[in-house]
Amino acid sequence: MQAINLTGAAGGPFNFSLAPGAAMAITGPSGAGKSVLLRMIADLDPHEGKVLLNGTDRASQPAPLWRQRVGYLAAEPGWWHDQASAHFTNRTLAEALMPTLALNPNLLDQPVHRLSTGERMRLALIRTLLNNPAVLLLDEPTGALDPHATLLVETLLADRLRQGSSLILVTHDMAQSARLGATRWHLEAGMLSAQDDIAINGDPQ
Repeated sequence: MQAINLTGAAGGPFNFSLAPGAAMAITGPSGAGKSVLLRMIADLDPHEGKVLLNGTDRASQPAPLWRQRVGYLAAEPGWWHDQASAHFTNRTLAEALMPTLALNPNLLDQPVHRLSTGERMRLALIRTLLNNPAVLLLDEPTGALDPHATLLVETLLADRLRQGSSLILVTHDMAQSARLGATRWHLEAGMLSAQDDIAINGDPQ
């Protein structure tokens, strides 16, 4: 993935490249625009500039196709049906992934409001992964999880990275970015500053 002069409510311009199988962790104070930046990349918030995936401009393809290839998971995922199972077009594949995140497949038969915050977050991650996106945009995906569930999520994400997916992760956990082998960036005052001696503002890499 490559961003060229990406500018919007999060600040910018942001210019960066992220190779297949690479991870990038974004930190910063609350309100700095970390979530907005992910939404800009996902083409959900107003912005200027370009985002390319495998050299193809996002603007050249329908938005639904882009959001399948670039999967976005909000810190508070949306649920628009009463029943959990109604959010999954392929229940068999969902059930196959659930044990990897310590989830009982029977949870799919539960009303969403009966699920815990952690269960909803892990199910939403599975929902995102079922599209096999080339890039994952994850906004604090383990913020509501206990240490064991966090480790399971990180193990699953590490496996996706080994398979060639890229990851942009908003997190407040410095150790998490290290465990995922992510380069670290700090977003504040509309600028992303490199924490690993790699420039992200300025000329595209």
